[in-house]
Amino acid sequence: MWSSEQSEEQEQEPLLGQVRGGSASFSSSVFNLMNAIMGSGILGLAYAMANTGIIGFTLLLILVSSLAVYSIHLLLTLCDQTGISAYETLGDRAFGRPGRILVACTILVQNIGAMSSYMFILKSELPAVISSFLSPVGVWYENGVLLLILVTVCVVLPLALLPKIGFLGYTSSLAFLFMLFFTVVVVLKKFYIPCPPTLNSTQIFGQCFLLCIAFCFVCVCFSQSVYAVPTMAFSFLCHTAILPIYCELQRATKQRMQQVTNVSISLSFILYFISALFGYLTFYSTVESELLLSYDVYRPRDVLVVIVRLAVLLAVLLTVPLIHFPARKAVLMLVKGEESISFLSHCLATFLLITTVVLLAVYVPDIRNIFGVVGSTTSTCLLFVYPGLFFLRVSTHTLPSPAAVGALCLVLFGVCVGFLSLVTITVSLVQS
Repeated sequence: MWSSEQSEEQEQEPLLGQVRGGSASFSSSVFNLMNAIMGSGILGLAYAMANTGIIGFTLLLILVSSLAVYSIHLLLTLCDQTGISAYETLGDRAFGRPGRILVACTILVQNIGAMSSYMFILKSELPAVISSFLSPVGVWYENGVLLLILVTVCVVLPLALLPKIGFLGYTSSLAFLFMLFFTVVVVLKKFYIPCPPTLNSTQIFGQCFLLCIAFCFVCVCFSQSVYAVPTMAFSFLCHTAILPIYCELQRATKQRMQQVTNVSISLSFILYFISALFGYLTFYSTVESELLLSYDVYRPRDVLVVIVRLAVLLAVLLTVPLIHFPARKAVLMLVKGEESISFLSHCLATFLLITTVVLLAVYVPDIRNIFGVVGSTTSTCLLFVYPGLFFLRVSTHTLPSPAAVGALCLVLFGVCVGFLSLVTITVSLVQS
């Protein structure tokens, strides 16, 4: 039986009983979480707005971002109640060893898929961007594989070997500046590129209104509207990095980490909405699924667009080490079954993961399609399904309490989004 003093101390610092002395500042934690949230997915949001309309897109973005905040709230509440500081351990508490293995495998598949996709983007697009600034032909920097290995050894590997995720606060702030620059350029380009002559303003407003109404009532039946839901859901996936960032936060409390989450998702929401809105208002229905490709149609080899593309690629590059941290932790917990690891295990797991990711990016030509199908289920599980399930299983709140009902609704929403995204991606692959 604990004494009253021990109970009060545990109540005040439930997480710090396991993880003490976090050194990451509030701002660096915000930048790290934003870096985990934002990636190349920002390029597809203007296309999602073209499919749902401005009003429908706004409602969806608010809904998904709010649910992301709520699911993180459930995770932090569980950590606060149990003293657990790892996503995998929450799975163990909820469903035993199978739960731990399931969560670790889900994190591993999701993060390896994301890192491989990002590396594939770098291999495919970085040579062309560099060649846009340099005129010689047939030189070494036109080899995508060679460039990929170079940036991996010089940038990704040193950052991935860092012992704590809080050390990436500086690179994450740089990645945020790159995304901010992208958003500013999208806004400025709206006033320099003539609107496509396909629709007048009245027709556009009518189309947005009708698409919004269609979404609210029957969007499940139409693949164009369904496309936007998984796109937005994936744009707010940061849950694998939440608990590592929480553990290293200075004066770590649930309230303080919730503030980090609220600030990060709010800033991401603003950048997402502004870039999607002005990208859509620039091209309307002619916007490409990847926004930067739309600018190439109207102004090929635009210097500012090339610089923006380089900035986005650098932001993607700096995101890879951050995604690597929870993936490495999942590997070590699968193999060793514990959170404390030796430096040798840390280095071996890092080399193994980075090597696997590079090999996938180099030798699998359709890596983005493969992990698009797999990620449609793993992402929604990590974002919606697991937090709700674990809360229902571990928390003292039981049905029909409001907290338990909210967790159940989150699970049901996640199952629906996962099914819709899997169907959408599969249909698009079959059609192509």
